[in-house]
Amino acid sequence: MRVWGVCTTWHTVGDGEFFCPGCGGDRNYRRRTGRRRLTVLGVPVLARGDAGPVVVCSSCHGRFGTDVLDHPTTTRFSAMLRDAVHTVALAVLAAGGAEARPTREAAVCAVRAAGFTDCTERQLLSLVEALAADTGRLPGWAEDFHEHSGTALTIELHEALGPLAPHLAPAGREGILLKGARIALADGPYGPAEREALSAVGAALSICHEDTERLLAAAARTPS
Repeated sequence: MRVWGVCTTWHTVGDGEFFCPGCGGDRNYRRRTGRRRLTVLGVPVLARGDAGPVVVCSSCHGRFGTDVLDHPTTTRFSAMLRDAVHTVALAVLAAGGAEARPTREAAVCAVRAAGFTDCTERQLLSLVEALAADTGRLPGWAEDFHEHSGTALTIELHEALGPLAPHLAPAGREGILLKGARIALADGPYGPAEREALSAVGAALSICHEDTERLLAAAARTPS
């Protein structure tokens, strides 16, 4: 037996589901804190401070810092992607795209492909009409495109896209912007309000203005 040493007593203070970097998938976790104690002949005799908190995977038993909980689970990540495309499609439609059938059809296809498989044109138009009538989540959302103020639009897009952007590679962020570009281009060149909306999408995705302009120009040159 060792004459002296340090032992840690752990206590579970919470649990839930997280994306485990060790397993590479969604797993259950326990959030634990501990107390270190100096031991003499195996008997705790003196407190040596706190340990943790740590996140312990219930499957691989790996221990990680609590920052791993900032990463969304795969289920949550999929929902965030789906909501992001839905919001971008609404942004383009609210910027005048709802007036053209090709744009409406492109928006429905993009939203369905993102995961809202039951989405219909009528549903999207109803949301756009609600926004235009100031009965949506943020009054004046659609009007901002035409007045070029963008305040309410920026808030709405950042709510949907801001939390997602840090978890996407640059190609992923660009892909969402290009989905919106393809919707806007379905009926021809960008309108001024559509261009304004897509610029706001790029900003919400943390894409710099120069890259946003480059991507939108490249999309416009690409045959549909």
